[in-house]
Order: sequence, then C-alpha cells, then structure tokens
Amino acid sequence: MAKHQFTMDDVPILYEDNSILVVVKPQNIPSQADQSGDLDLLTLLKSYIKDKYNKQGEVYLGLVHRLDRPTGGVMVFARNSKSAARLSQQIRDHEMVKTYLATVLNCPKEQSGQLVNYLKKNALTNTVYVATVGDSDAKRAELTYNVLESFHDVVSLVKVQLGTGRGHQIRVQFSAIGCPLFGDARYGGDALAKGHNLALWAYRLEFLHPVTKERMVFVSYPPEKEPWTRFNIAKYLDIHTDSEDNKDGIPLFDNKKPNVSTNLD
Repeated sequence: MAKHQFTMDDVPILYEDNSILVVVKPQNIPSQADQSGDLDLLTLLKSYIKDKYNKQGEVYLGLVHRLDRPTGGVMVFARNSKSAARLSQQIRDHEMVKTYLATVLNCPKEQSGQLVNYLKKNALTNTVYVATVGDSDAKRAELTYNVLESFHDVVSLVKVQLGTGRGHQIRVQFSAIGCPLFGDARYGGDALAKGHNLALWAYRLEFLHPVTKERMVFVSYPPEKEPWTRFNIAKYLDIHTDSEDNKDGIPLFDNKKPNVSTNLD
C-alpha cells in the first residue's frame, strides 16, 4: 500500500498568531523527523510558515509536546523561543491539560478510575511494557479515565487524562487491564480492527496563551470512521463546548468551526 503524501490540506489550523500555531495532527505522520525519513508535521508546518509569511532563512517553530505517529489530534507549536519556554513550563507545572478519547476492546470493569503502572521501553522492538516497582529504569505512569459509552461491551469509548506523559502510555496501560485500543496491532488490539487506524485521539488541549495569559481551549473531533461512528461523539464534545467553556468566557476553538488567524504584537 502506498504511503499517504501529507500536505497542508490534511492539517486543519485551529488558531495562529505571532506566538503560537495550533493544528490538528493527522494520524500516521510523525510529530518530528524520525528514523523513517518520512515527512513529519514539524517540517511541513515550517514550510507552511515560510511560504505564507515569505520568511527568509531558517524558520523557527518550537515543538513543545508530541503525539505518537499513529495518534491524531490537537497540538500546539511555539512561533518563538520565549513562547516555547513558557509553554514548556506550563507542561512541567501541569497547567497544560491534555485529554484524549480512545476506543478500547471490551469494557473496563470500573466505569471510572486511575491506572498506575511502571513502564519500561524495549529499544530493540520499540515497544513499552509493564514492569515491577523498583525495576531499574522503570518510569511511573498515571492516567485517569471515564467510560462514556460501551457498545455491547465489545468496544467502549473512554475519556483519558494523563497524569504523566510516557511513550505509548495509554496503549500499554489499557492493554494491561485487558482492554487494548481498537486498531493497536502492537499491543493486542487488532482482533476486530485489522486495517483500521489506532483509535486514539487527542481531542482537547487547554493552556494559557504564552503572551496574553488568556486561557484557551481547543477541541478536535475524531475522524468520522470506524470505530468512532459507533458512538455519539458530538454529545460528549458538545458538553465541553456549551456548558464548561463558553459559560466562563473562555474562547473555544474546534475543527467544526472556521479557522482562526490573527496577529498579536
């Protein structure tokens, strides 16, 4: 199967100004250059800025967080080093809130809960596995989840909020409780999902604008494809839009609305 040649037509822009660029990362494009040599999102966005603003020389664009290649959803990039430093500090201080939607096989026994594991990476296979407490190089991984819907307990829609940002964390931790992610061949989730993308979507990102200090919320709807179409996704995302964000006067941007582009001095 030929690889998809990504262009900016595949990358919805939710917001841009002189300080930040917020986009929806497509699935199956690396966040930054990797060993595959495939075009990555950071390089694509740098070319977009260079062309749009007729920039001479090297374009600065700061990568302050990442999404795994098979994961799609909201990402923020910094347009200058000062913004990059301030956004990175928000991540360290847990002020940047990243929330995911996932479709998992089966249904977790508890409707909501916290998963805590110690994870290690096997560099040879590029996989992560659950280790024991105190195992050398094992890193603590935490997340909280809520089951939003379950389709006959065959597949379930869950909302996930990370307490830590470990590689493959959501995939490994749900696989460890017998609920691997739909489409995740690496961690046992391909039984019903051969040929489908990984059902993991970074749907909500909240942070303070690095210059204005205004709290901003960005929401991205997952693709209208299996397995997402089994659930009423809009029901849960609209809750955020109507009752949580707008009532407090917090601006909300999502990929169902026109793109926003503005300039801040």
